[in-house]
Amino acid sequence: MISYKSMTNEELKREFNTVKAEYENIKTLNLSLDMSRGKPGSDNLDLSNDMLLFPNKESGFLTENGTETRNYGGPYGIDEARRLFAEILEMPEETVIVGGNASLTLMFDVIAQGMYKGFGDKPWIFEEKRKFLCPAPGYDRHFAITEYFGFELITIPTDENGPDMDMVEEYVKDSTVKGIWCVPKYSNPNGTTFSDETVRRFANLKPAAKDFRIMWDNAYVVHDLYDEGDKLLNLYDECLKVGSQDMPIFFASTSKVTLPGAGISCMAASPKTLEMIKNRMKYQVIGPDKINHLRHTMFLPDLKAVKEQMKKHAEIIRPKFEAVLDEFDANLSGLEIARWTKPNGGYFISLNVMEGCAKRVGELCKEAGLVLTNVGATYPYGKDPYDSNIRIAPTYPSIEDIGKAAKVLSVAVRYAALEKLV
Repeated sequence: MISYKSMTNEELKREFNTVKAEYENIKTLNLSLDMSRGKPGSDNLDLSNDMLLFPNKESGFLTENGTETRNYGGPYGIDEARRLFAEILEMPEETVIVGGNASLTLMFDVIAQGMYKGFGDKPWIFEEKRKFLCPAPGYDRHFAITEYFGFELITIPTDENGPDMDMVEEYVKDSTVKGIWCVPKYSNPNGTTFSDETVRRFANLKPAAKDFRIMWDNAYVVHDLYDEGDKLLNLYDECLKVGSQDMPIFFASTSKVTLPGAGISCMAASPKTLEMIKNRMKYQVIGPDKINHLRHTMFLPDLKAVKEQMKKHAEIIRPKFEAVLDEFDANLSGLEIARWTKPNGGYFISLNVMEGCAKRVGELCKEAGLVLTNVGATYPYGKDPYDSNIRIAPTYPSIEDIGKAAKVLSVAVRYAALEKLV
């Protein structure tokens, strides 16, 4: 396709009229499509229906060590669940705590603990100008947690290797910088995986703040779309090598493995950090939903079973990703108005349109019946300084609807770019 930047004004006007007519025709279809959040579709949810049959009268409600899951106790999760997440995260079982259905709740609680109790230093609330590093584009709910607690959010640019580590290393020289958010594998929304060098540089950080924490949200650790998925270097192992193991706190969940509304989640950390967390939890938790822990581990007893489950998910999700990417390749490639990621896993595609056009693309999509993630949400404070990034979540619509949604989106991208150029 011919680049829009090489077209004459007359050619651009003709192209704009053609694209505008295509857009107006789409509007007559009265579509109602939703790609706003990374949710599994009903067909993905159906894969875990049999899990709801467990435990039952026949199987009993006792764990392997005889714990009665229907009763109080076991604040850190049943052994089977801790062992499962230890396999998933490649960490020692004793470093793992298993909670309820949302890892986001665990993250919020960790930040709250830092605020009001601290992590071996004075509580963060006494740091009047406390700061948190936010690799962007990134996960809006991460940013929202630290914004809620009054942190100044500092944007760290990202590329295919992860965050700009030169900037990270410079910022952590400031003792008011208390942490950084990370989605290290199939990041939200870029779908990229941190390089080995990036992971090692995280392990070797020398922050001025003794209570600096790396919030390592490994939400998509098992979410490969293809047999050859990305490989992520183990941060905990790298930290152990250099004695920085107290810095990271790891998170994961089964939200997109089983049922987001009824999954289980975990956090993991060094013994020293975990002891501080447990000192909070003894006042906060009598016991999580151990029946759900047991249910999950009866359905998915080990990492091998999890991987088999994820292959079934990939068979459903992969064609949706490919439909979006095929549309972009066919109708946006070569125009020099957009670029996009082609991830090997995760839940998102990151689309970068012509600078200053993302909000307009969002408006055009909405008028045509397609709801996207709020433009700007992938940056701190919901403000994309380039008005360029759009997070694409292909997983929820049906394969038929995803094709329609991708068409609406590609037409809207061309429309907005031509509007600006003309």
